[in-house]
Amino acid sequence: MTMSVGFIGLGNMGSRMANNLIKAGYKVVVHDVNCNVIKMFTDKGVPAKQTPFEVAEASDVVITMLPSSSHVLDVYTGPNGLLDGESRLRPHLFIDSSTIDPETSRKVSAAVSNFLLKEKKGFWEKPVMLDAPVSGGVLAAEAGTLTFMVGGSEDACLAAKPLFLSMGKNTIYCGGAGTGSAAKICNNLAMAVSMLGVSEALALGQSLGIEADTLTKVFNSSSARCWSSDSYNPVPGVMEGVPASMDYAGGFASKLMAKDLSLVAASAKAVGLKCPLTSQALEIYTKLCKDGHEMKDFSCAFRHYYFGNEAVA
Repeated sequence: MTMSVGFIGLGNMGSRMANNLIKAGYKVVVHDVNCNVIKMFTDKGVPAKQTPFEVAEASDVVITMLPSSSHVLDVYTGPNGLLDGESRLRPHLFIDSSTIDPETSRKVSAAVSNFLLKEKKGFWEKPVMLDAPVSGGVLAAEAGTLTFMVGGSEDACLAAKPLFLSMGKNTIYCGGAGTGSAAKICNNLAMAVSMLGVSEALALGQSLGIEADTLTKVFNSSSARCWSSDSYNPVPGVMEGVPASMDYAGGFASKLMAKDLSLVAASAKAVGLKCPLTSQALEIYTKLCKDGHEMKDFSCAFRHYYFGNEAVA
């Protein structure tokens, strides 16, 4: 029998992930607060439900892809939420792919574990939660080449692998509940600091009389080589097909980077770790947002914070 998968959160990422599950042959049911995006799915014959609770009643597995920790808590534990039933649930597996703080992931996982299953499924005696945020952005979501960072039960992660591989190409098991979310925010911290470092160096190079494409060649043949220099260069005109070549349209919005850095800062504070680069990066992306660049790709720091110039043709 075909597995029934509920998908909640049909934004830029979630809609594409849900489409890939449909292409893979899963029986998908959807929910979103946006009626227009729901219509896109119902017009294709995909059933929609009015509430998360109704999704849970119709699904063996539920996947959520939501904007923030508060949205996740509301969808899982709020009125008409996924867990708003009695002591037994139909879904044996819940997968949250939202980028949220690890503490919220652990809290929701603990809430899920307090329930029993309506029907025992194989080795599943109780429902299980995996935090499984993704890397790769909208293009990878469209192509089905996302990387999933997974926290929770390792057995559940292995069992869910066919689902993950219907939406992505890599699944990395990170450890217990919350470690997937922790991996995601650590990855995005490193990505932000790397982008700012490369942008600062390229802007300084321009000011010192070195063309950006020349300095990029130096970086990419030397110890400074990194994703921000060789795959996602922030200087307009150096590399085709990246946001910098399209006036920083598309990609990963600066407001999302600011949100993720806020999660990093809160998590660092909770464990008492000094993270000065987090604070500096958050300050820069917060300023970019206040200056009206919140929807521009995060590589726009080169142009709008460091005031670097496009490459000479």
